[in-house]
Amino acid sequence: LGRKPTSAEFPDRTSMMEVRLQAQEDEITLLKSSLADALRRIRLHDQLLPLLKQQLVAGSPVSMKPRPRPATLDRSTQTEPTLPGQDTGQDRAPPRRVQSLQLEDALPQGEAKVEGTRAKLHRVPGLEEEDEEQEEDEEGGGEQEKELSWMSSSIKMFIRGRPITMYIPSNIQNYEDLKMEPPSERLELDWVYGYRGRDCRANLYFLPTGEAVYFIACVVVLYHINKRTQRHYRKHTDCVRCLTLHPDKVRVASGQTAGVDKDGKPLQPCVHIWDSTTLVTLQQIGLGTFQRGVGSVAFSFDSGAFLCVIDDSNEHMLSVWDCNKGTKYAEVKSTNEAVFTVEFNPSDSTNIITCGKSHVYFWTLSTGQFTKKQGIFGKYKKPKFIQCFVFSLTGDVLTGDSEGNILTWGKSAADIMRQTRAHEGSVFTLCTLQGGALLSGGGKDRKIIRWSADLAPERECEIPEKYGAVRTIADVDGEELLVGTTRNAILRGTFSDGFVAIVQGHVDEMWGLATHPSQNIFLTCGHDRQVCLWNTEEHKLDWCITLEEYGLCAGFCPNGSVVSVGLSTGRWLVLDLLTREVVSESTDGNEQLSVMRYSPDGSFLAVGSHDNFIYIYNVTESGRRYTRFGKCNGHSSFITHLDWSKDGKYIMSNSGDYEILYYSMTVKDREWASYTCVLGFHVMGVWLEGSDGTDINALCRSHSERMVAVADDFCKVHLFQYPCPKPKAPSHRYEGHGSHVTNVCFTHSDSHLLSMGGKDTCILQWKVVGGGVGDSRERLASASSTSTSSPEPATS
Repeated sequence: LGRKPTSAEFPDRTSMMEVRLQAQEDEITLLKSSLADALRRIRLHDQLLPLLKQQLVAGSPVSMKPRPRPATLDRSTQTEPTLPGQDTGQDRAPPRRVQSLQLEDALPQGEAKVEGTRAKLHRVPGLEEEDEEQEEDEEGGGEQEKELSWMSSSIKMFIRGRPITMYIPSNIQNYEDLKMEPPSERLELDWVYGYRGRDCRANLYFLPTGEAVYFIACVVVLYHINKRTQRHYRKHTDCVRCLTLHPDKVRVASGQTAGVDKDGKPLQPCVHIWDSTTLVTLQQIGLGTFQRGVGSVAFSFDSGAFLCVIDDSNEHMLSVWDCNKGTKYAEVKSTNEAVFTVEFNPSDSTNIITCGKSHVYFWTLSTGQFTKKQGIFGKYKKPKFIQCFVFSLTGDVLTGDSEGNILTWGKSAADIMRQTRAHEGSVFTLCTLQGGALLSGGGKDRKIIRWSADLAPERECEIPEKYGAVRTIADVDGEELLVGTTRNAILRGTFSDGFVAIVQGHVDEMWGLATHPSQNIFLTCGHDRQVCLWNTEEHKLDWCITLEEYGLCAGFCPNGSVVSVGLSTGRWLVLDLLTREVVSESTDGNEQLSVMRYSPDGSFLAVGSHDNFIYIYNVTESGRRYTRFGKCNGHSSFITHLDWSKDGKYIMSNSGDYEILYYSMTVKDREWASYTCVLGFHVMGVWLEGSDGTDINALCRSHSERMVAVADDFCKVHLFQYPCPKPKAPSHRYEGHGSHVTNVCFTHSDSHLLSMGGKDTCILQWKVVGGGVGDSRERLASASSTSTSSPEPATS
């Protein structure tokens, strides 16, 4: 008989199935795109046959030069009207990734239409016109030669076997001699926004230095609550899951999850013991021992000589380690059920208690062997979860459970002595104070209650609903408290004065990020339906509003007074930064929006959608009025990124099937006002060999055009020089995020870079240090005249 799978294995199987499903969807997208390309080439062939026959009859060669068509976003441009259903020629295309942007003004209802059409061969309807054209070609032979030369001066990169053509700018004479170096600028972690309270327990402590210590993503933050400064412990390689404070109030132990490498192979989790004063790692515990991750840690109370660890394996292995030697003293399988917390008995380090789903276990450690005694609920209802426990001054064990009760267990027997009704819903946390008083934090009722030593209620207060439930409590001085909440906030206050948030963050996956064009503020949005405006100088949340749907992208109007937010349903809003009111609202299609980008002068807004279209809006009244100007088509998959040229007349876009389209005929030397498209000649070097096309989620060129930041799927932020048009370009690499990095953006002065994690709900603010002079054009010109081998990638 086969072994019955445990509940802990199902998430892994689900994850594997999700990966397979995503791979299949990617393959289908590529097949659709390949089919579309094949159909276009067939149509082109059909189009060329009559042309070829006529040219052969006339005895003249076939001209392969595409004829430029008017391309501008100026309403005064006069072009041939295109009626609904009329053939625009968009499917007749040579195998190039170049598109012409046409504006059609003579449409019904007076609506302008923007059609993305690939460069077309001009038709030869009759011999007379053909002769005229032949004369033009003979007279402009040099131009034709130049055009053909331009078409040949390109290179190809491959993503998942699909060739992507990159056209080399004319100012690069010797592409092979380009010198790729990491940028002279570097990043230093300046600030961490957020706190992981939604799914972690006992992860907030107050240090004698006046600092609160907590974690989010791969970073343990030490935040001085009066000075409002941060320090960061950054030795973890994946998400931190648990934290505990040594009895000396200086040393800290923190455990992490296992994570996976870029090939999907699991990495080895461990526990770090480190000094909170110097941030020096003192000991690394259990590397190669724990499975999946570390769920709970606790120091013994006899000078903290031992560390107890619960891992995330199916059996939730319980192990005790010698902190000084870093060696394992004892180990035992605890339970197949979830384990929430572990603690040594303060008066006897041979006694250890664990609790979790439907259990409380009392462990005794003797000569390296564990014996276990299970807590008996007897006449009391057995709760589904035992969420937390503490030791009273008399040595009794007090547990908080999902029924809202505090149970008192005898110190010698695993039997309940007393049940105290405490909260409506779960008791999420218990905290003992000097003198024997007790604090309890509730889930459903969001209350904090102070109890006397004999469990008589003394005081209570309720935290605001917007912060969620009470996750954990840290005592500051007996009166002032720090409260971590389930909506990833840390509150500071007292029973008398109430509580205010000193740390806030998102509570679900984030994708939308935009920096203000002239102020030190930025905006974020995500799946939690929150739109947040942050201040990079004061390191705080200025305001936050909640929408009906979740936001996926955002963009500031160049005048800085309004910001547009794209939602998951095709709807998008324009918000006034001062009043937070919606000043405009529109809907484009019924699929999610992926990018909102204003033209440099703010007269147009481009909206990229998952319905494969880019919608163009005319912007008036300082960003408060929007009228549909048209739409750009041509992509065979959803829009992922787009940028405007500096003159505001051309658009470059990427799609989900790794296609680059330029809505212009002359894009080779076009200068772009922003550069966020992940595919393009100037950023070709950011892609690693063997990338599958989804490895890079976002990139952003600095305003100085000297560097480009990259957000990848492997929790890393990279900093490359700009441009970086050669494969294997070196970069500086930075860690800190615990999940795929979804977005990066430079502040208006390039003084800082913002990076945003997906599932880790973390925003990291990096300070840009170092740097030199000159811009990308000078760099390209100088690079094309020298030849030096590329150095090895630098890491930081």
